[in-house]
Amino acid sequence: MTSNMRMWVGTVLRLILSGILFWSGIVKLVEPHGAREAIIAYRVFPPSWVDLLGWALPAGEVALGALLLVGLFTRLAALCTALLMVGFIIGISSVWIRGYSIDCGCFGGGGDVGEAGKTWRYSSELLRDFLFTGMAVYLVSWPRTRWALDSLGATMSTSNSLDDDDDNNDDDTPNPLEEPTP
Repeated sequence: MTSNMRMWVGTVLRLILSGILFWSGIVKLVEPHGAREAIIAYRVFPPSWVDLLGWALPAGEVALGALLLVGLFTRLAALCTALLMVGFIIGISSVWIRGYSIDCGCFGGGGDVGEAGKTWRYSSELLRDFLFTGMAVYLVSWPRTRWALDSLGATMSTSNSLDDDDDNNDDDTPNPLEEPTP
């Protein structure tokens, strides 16, 4: 894949992840009770952590979504997103293995649905989160994208070392920022 194509693919992935994170975070901030219920339903964290996580998780999602939207600190934001998704995968796998039936609360809502006689299909949620993780890993590997503040800074630089690959560095043009070698 050419460098130009990688940038376009990265741009699409960055904007998709941004929208997903921003949306899921806003929904949880607007309805904090649902976020708290979802955290409680996982039965992983002590009750004293529920309020903190109920606000910190959605605030973090909104912050990551905003960073990805403008393309600032793209590699770091994508790495944090990938780690967040791995955490979600572990959490969902945990309740599935333990036999609980909960609404994950990923996009609002949340809580124990087993009491209402419902069962939850975790395979689609895990598949979705693995897909999001893959998208984030792509951006960790190739963070340079179109319409990004990161790329704006890179295009203003005179250094060829900011390129993520050697596709465009085949010439022997000296770098004016490097000391000449004897």
